[in-house]
Amino acid sequence: MIDLNIQLKEIISKSILTPAKGAIDNFTHSLNPYAGCAFGCKYCYVREFPVSIFREEEWGAWIDIKSNAAELLEKELAKAKKRGKVALFMSSSTDPYQPIEYTSKLTRSLLEVMFENQPDFLHVQTRSPLVKRDIDLFQQFRDRIRISMTIETDKEEVRKAFAPAAPPIPARMAALKDIKDAGIITQATLAPLLPCSREFPAKLKSIANRVTIDDFWMGDGSGGRRTERLGIRKIFDELGLEKWYNPSAYKVVLKMLEQEFQGAPIQLGVSKTGFSPDANS
Repeated sequence: MIDLNIQLKEIISKSILTPAKGAIDNFTHSLNPYAGCAFGCKYCYVREFPVSIFREEEWGAWIDIKSNAAELLEKELAKAKKRGKVALFMSSSTDPYQPIEYTSKLTRSLLEVMFENQPDFLHVQTRSPLVKRDIDLFQQFRDRIRISMTIETDKEEVRKAFAPAAPPIPARMAALKDIKDAGIITQATLAPLLPCSREFPAKLKSIANRVTIDDFWMGDGSGGRRTERLGIRKIFDELGLEKWYNPSAYKVVLKMLEQEFQGAPIQLGVSKTGFSPDANS
């Protein structure tokens, strides 16, 4: 369902493919169908970007729909492919399957453009079960695509504290399993890693070909400073889970994953290298 309190605006963009940099500079471009994100996760580093800071509305309360995105992509993708290999990250600063996608179908229109002129690699990053709607298109990309689902924790009470407007964790896991069962390469992205149970690795084992783990210190682009400014530490304290707000906490979960996946055909990655287009399997 679309939140009627969210400010929606259709905009005409000047471009749709942005040269990739920073944590995703092993891709050639990022692709964001929307500006803004209805999920409005409290830890989202995009809150600290100019696109958010200079808006009157709070992050999570507005969405700009890039209505000419498909037309732009058709032109820009053709030009980019003439210059060499093209690896796209969709999306780096929004969710391509947030609720507005139910009606706009903008992300699906971009997939249709890419199906006609396929990039060398497409990484789709989301936290929405709606992503499984497009299984029919994903299958056409064969090994050129990876569907990555953000699953920060397996504890719903933790998810509700940090991302109350985001889809429930069980629904995300079920959607990712459906996509994997359809023969599409899947990734469970534990980013940013939040407090979880010891059973978390076992829950991921059957739903993903790959698991990548990241945290605030490695993943927010500023060594954790952006996250500190967002006041995230306070949420950990309120939950009585302050020991998890630590740059070494991910190592404990990483060891759990390594033990659970031993002998299993699952690739395990950490931070930037875990997202690399060269790491597909």
